[in-house]
Amino acid sequence: MDVILLERIPRLGQMGDVVRVRDGFARNFLLPQGKAMRANDDNRKRFEVERVQLEARNLERRNEAESVAAKIAGQTFVVIRQAGETGQLYGSVSARDLVEIIEAGGFNVARSQIALNHPIKAIGMHDVAIAVHPEVEATIAVNIARSEDEAERQAKGEKVIGAVEAEEEETPAETGPPAEGTVETEETAATGITA
Repeated sequence: MDVILLERIPRLGQMGDVVRVRDGFARNFLLPQGKAMRANDDNRKRFEVERVQLEARNLERRNEAESVAAKIAGQTFVVIRQAGETGQLYGSVSARDLVEIIEAGGFNVARSQIALNHPIKAIGMHDVAIAVHPEVEATIAVNIARSEDEAERQAKGEKVIGAVEAEEEETPAETGPPAEGTVETEETAATGITA
């Protein structure tokens, strides 16, 4: 189906472009959301008449989005979750979770604006893109940790997962004299195995 785009759609086209899309995508998403209209002669004439108004409205929305993006860009949001020793989360952090956390931080975003291809499943600092407007994008930092203390350490740049493993490696195994009743020979002394 051929449609006329009423706004910029990533990986599809700019406002006013006539593009061919799958029928289901047009009927289920583009047309109901008001992002496009069918490309027929009547709609093409109507678009040309309304083009100036659409471009003015898009410019106004874009300016508002740029001011919002300037405020939210670079913000860090902390998420506390349970995780294993390797840093693998027991659950995951999805776009829905991020919306709640960002709204708690004082910003209003929709789940569809968060560009998260797959849920976050590991502890650490993650950059997440937010499409404030089809032409304006901001990046926030999401600090996922097991505790507030760990989040602060991660924010300073410390690697918390490797630190736990390094502490375990630094603890030497107890090597003392052999237990009573064991015989230590030159071979066993070299290998550390007593008979």
